[in-house]
Amino acid sequence: METLKIKKADVTDVLQIQAIGRQTFSETFSDVNSEENMNKYLDESFAIEKLTTELNNSSSYFYLAVLDEKVVGYLKLNTADAQTEKEAPNALEIERIYVAKEFHGKKVAQALYAQAEQTAHELKAAYMWLGVWEKNFRAVSFYTKNGFVQFDTHIFRLGDDEQTDLMMKKVLF
Repeated sequence: METLKIKKADVTDVLQIQAIGRQTFSETFSDVNSEENMNKYLDESFAIEKLTTELNNSSSYFYLAVLDEKVVGYLKLNTADAQTEKEAPNALEIERIYVAKEFHGKKVAQALYAQAEQTAHELKAAYMWLGVWEKNFRAVSFYTKNGFVQFDTHIFRLGDDEQTDLMMKKVLF
């Protein structure tokens, strides 16, 4: 019987986060980006040193989705100065919710999102926000379904390619 668990990650999980991060980002975006840009992004964003620093930041939170001992997705949240954009100090950023392609449609992303919402409530965040690529229709639909609305856009650089992210938020109180 398969049982999904959401586990808070720490620095001892860095290799698992690196592996699932590289896998899921590649599965999601390699078909629509150049190999050179993808390799540059994966090498920089999922470098052990960078992930270790992020895991040691008390304003960032990582969670792993584990299905029968296999990591199938992960969540990264940021508060305070760890947020990738200057938002309110009492806001919670969902920087990443990624799930391995073979587990899409199996409620893993929804379970990770529920963890984000729980963390936001525990931290008494006024709102949650995120940036999502305008062409990632599956993710935009997911966030819209969960009550997020667009409030702005920003540029996300993937190698030498500038892409437009929709900035979305959900007010909590």
